[in-house]
Amino acid sequence: MKNLGKSLITIIVFLGVYYMPVELLPFRNPVFEALALAKWYAREHVLLCLIPAFFIAGAISVFISQAAVIKYFGAQARKILAYSVASISGTILAVCSCTVLPLFSGIYKRGAGLGPAIAFLYSGPAINVLAIILTARVLGWQLGIARAFGAVVFSIIIGVLMHLIFIKEERSRKPEGQLKDSSTDVSRPIYKNAAYFAVMVGLLIFANWAKPDISSSRIWFMIYENKWAISLIFAGLLIIFLSRWFKKEELREWVASSWGFALQILPLLLAGVLAAGFFLGRVGHEGIIPSWFVHRLVGGNSLFANFFASFFGAFMYFATLTEVPILQGLIGAGMGKGPALALLLAGPALSLPNMLVIRSVIGTKKTIVYVSLVVIMATISGIIFGSIMQ
Repeated sequence: MKNLGKSLITIIVFLGVYYMPVELLPFRNPVFEALALAKWYAREHVLLCLIPAFFIAGAISVFISQAAVIKYFGAQARKILAYSVASISGTILAVCSCTVLPLFSGIYKRGAGLGPAIAFLYSGPAINVLAIILTARVLGWQLGIARAFGAVVFSIIIGVLMHLIFIKEERSRKPEGQLKDSSTDVSRPIYKNAAYFAVMVGLLIFANWAKPDISSSRIWFMIYENKWAISLIFAGLLIIFLSRWFKKEELREWVASSWGFALQILPLLLAGVLAAGFFLGRVGHEGIIPSWFVHRLVGGNSLFANFFASFFGAFMYFATLTEVPILQGLIGAGMGKGPALALLLAGPALSLPNMLVIRSVIGTKKTIVYVSLVVIMATISGIIFGSIMQ
């Protein structure tokens, strides 16, 4: 009954935000920006991004054996393999700092070590291949290369540091649930599980394929123009796989696990989005902090400018690919190249909603250390890059 009540409240709040008539409100201020950002988030991000991610996270919890996760990502796993896979994971996941959360929560609770899980958490949104290409196209190849290189190196270094800082806690941590001999592992070959996850990831990627920049290659436009047809193909394959390869009991467990992730994450995300909209506003609209104030603070290549860009980016929410046009405007207003890279390395990987959910998964202390490491390393990288580009 407790979960039923929580489920009904979550659904009612989401529908209220989704159909919120913010255009009719007679005021334009930070409160309006908070509500408008929440409405935009509900319409543009929850249905196509988060819901598929919840189902992928639920599938990880149900269909991937705990032993397999521990083998490749656990505390005793081969570090080179674990960090290598985690650091390049974002190249196939077109996700933002919030969409990656259910996936991170799934592998961490399933037994992944803190270091590889954190590397995956940072890498997922930071090294999105579409974002890297768009960055190079719009902001210059120097920023594109620096972003790609920094994202991979960052994910490994931050993951290793988190592992070393909390190594005692990690050694005593036990994965949630007990290791069990699942019928999934016995009755279904690994290629079927791989195909099943591939079509879900494909559905997530193509359903959220953003309209490319006018200077982009024709192939990106072709994919965008046909993204719904491609998504339907993936959805059809998913239905076929589920009906032929999975038992009803497994499917019920999968849906229950996916809904559990939604109940844990959606309320915190909504609170974080409201706060981000109130303080920072939306793209092209101001919150309580005026844009001219931001522009003045991130000019040049000073330590403060790079730190502020990192700190500002860490708390602001960026949907997938939106950081590029935002930075294009900031650079046009006088933002330095160093602070631009600092924001690119801190912004897409973090946000206020993201931090709230991470805290619920790994605790306050680990979240503070993780956020601090991202901000510090982004600041240092921005200073170095800005000095080289001068």
